[in-house]
Amino acid sequence: MTNHNLMKRRIIDRITILLLILVIMNSCAKEYTDPSGANADDVLNSPKGLTGVVVGLQRSYTVGRLGVYFNSISVTGFTTNEIRLMNSGNIPELQLFTGGNSVDGTNNILTNLWTYSNKIIFDADNVIRQSENLADRNYAAGLVAYASLFKALALGNLSQYWEKIPSGTGQNVSFIDRIEGFNRAIATIDNAFTVISANPISTNFLGNMPEGIDIQNSLHAIKARYALFAGNYALALSEANLVDLAKRSTFNFDVQTSNPIFEIATSTNNVFQPTNADLGLTGEFAPDPEDKRLSFYTDLTARLAGFGSTRLTAIPVYLPGEMILIRAEAYARHADLINALIELNKVVTKTPANDPFGVGADLPPIVGTFTAAQILALIYKHRSIELYLSGLKLEDMRRFGLPTSDRKRNFFPYPFTERDNNVNTPPDPVF
Repeated sequence: MTNHNLMKRRIIDRITILLLILVIMNSCAKEYTDPSGANADDVLNSPKGLTGVVVGLQRSYTVGRLGVYFNSISVTGFTTNEIRLMNSGNIPELQLFTGGNSVDGTNNILTNLWTYSNKIIFDADNVIRQSENLADRNYAAGLVAYASLFKALALGNLSQYWEKIPSGTGQNVSFIDRIEGFNRAIATIDNAFTVISANPISTNFLGNMPEGIDIQNSLHAIKARYALFAGNYALALSEANLVDLAKRSTFNFDVQTSNPIFEIATSTNNVFQPTNADLGLTGEFAPDPEDKRLSFYTDLTARLAGFGSTRLTAIPVYLPGEMILIRAEAYARHADLINALIELNKVVTKTPANDPFGVGADLPPIVGTFTAAQILALIYKHRSIELYLSGLKLEDMRRFGLPTSDRKRNFFPYPFTERDNNVNTPPDPVF
């Protein structure tokens, strides 16, 4: 790492630490401000301060056991049989691995996912609002776009795991349906596109950001994802078509901030590992033994590999294969089975060398005449392999109508930190 980058990282880390001191992390029902009266205006009213906030959003999303990303893949992985528990002494993981009524509002993984997602939304809203006061409109546009990406990801994560999500932040906020949560994520991205269309993001802003994220492509990709989850297939298709599949967009790591999968799981044998060499898939969804994605995601002993291989391995914001499979599903949902199969086969036949991340099945194309149900089953199968341990499989299982007996939970109880502080917290789901 260059001296310039080290200095930039130290400045950003100091700003991030200051921001963390200024927030309360207990629940979205509380205001994320300093009760002692510390003034955050100095942070939120300058480009330097707002830059620190948006970098802090990325850290809250990606770093360590508390980060949204790791908790998301843990929740989905355990409840959909992607991963197996390695140590029953890890009680939150044991609850999720067991499933059913074993999962309650005390679960720290769910609490972290809830709390940090809401913190990201709160901080992102501050950035979006305060950026309007900056004279440099191009720098402000970058701040809005970057903050909007993480706000959308946070809204989407909440909507994937809970039936209802908070309508905002503050005391005793009301709740909205999770589909409205996906639509709010889409609206957040739409606003970002409006801002950057009027004022393109400045190179000065990009130079102050961590390397890795392609902002424009990521906004289109995450919009496509949540449009799909919201059942807006036409929008999902149009947005997926706007993503440049030759480009990478990644969360990068360094010696100070390690890849969380490697740090917590791959480097030890104490948390989780893949369920088996078939990624936990059985029956009609079992992968072809020749599928080269199996050797990408697991090693010869069926331990974690892929995007948790090393301390410095970058994690994709989205995979090109996800966009292709979104197109396939959108066509299938609209009964265009010819184009659905064409798109599906782009993933089935893709070689590792032809994928920016090296994810490729390299299988012969699927041929034949299929019903819509059969095509959708094939799309689900290949999503389960292509997007292994991405935190998306639980939503997929619901959307594709798999029986609830195939998963250990359908939705999750609300954390006690929320229920104890917000009278509007909905009843917990039965399963």
